Amino acid sequence: MFSPLTQNMIEQYDYPIVTEDTLDAFTGRHDSVVLFFTEDAKKFPETDDVAMILPELVKAFGGRFQAAVVARPDQYKLQRRYAFREWPTLVFLRAGEYLGAISRVQDWHDYLEQIEQILAAEPGQAPDAMLSVPAQVIAGPVTTRK
Repeated sequence: MFSPLTQNMIEQYDYPIVTEDTLDAFTGRHDSVVLFFTEDAKKFPETDDVAMILPELVKAFGGRFQAAVVARPDQYKLQRRYAFREWPTLVFLRAGEYLGAISRVQDWHDYLEQIEQILAAEPGQAPDAMLSVPAQVIAGPVTTRK
């Protein structure tokens, strides 16, 4: 399901795995959260890098947000809700409402700066970027035909 590094992070830090059905209950128990959208680490090797970085980010922000990993079968369903296009992605929510997202691996300083800005933001709607994405991309992984 998840890469060994991501699975190890989940177990070591006791991060919950959320689904589309459990997301609201999870966000209802925490003021601010970050959702880790992993996709497939074989297709997106940066996923393993983010799996190593995420616990350090939680620590650096003194527990200002709770981390969770999105279940693989529900990632594309929830991707539509939060309108991001690249993998892996961290989506930040407050009281279940969208604050912002960071995709792919960033420099440490950039993470700190971007997350501080995201946490200071007012909740709002995710950007409408997904409106221009073909339906097959939104619905699930794209396969290449030859």
